[in-house]
Amino acid sequence: MDAFTAGLLQRIRATESDLTRARDEGDDFLVEVEQSELDDLRRLAAEHGVEVGTYSA
Repeated sequence: MDAFTAGLLQRIRATESDLTRARDEGDDFLVEVEQSELDDLRRLAAEHGVEVGTYSA
């Protein structure tokens, strides 16, 4: 796995964690921010052929 893929997958995992935390805390604004970030990261992964489901929890 190259550095780009590893870094992207790490960012996705961190954003998923932040999204879960925001949901648990009931912070609707932060949920929207984190969901948008996650959508962008997943789009970027798809554009570069990175299979997120294979690596991400």
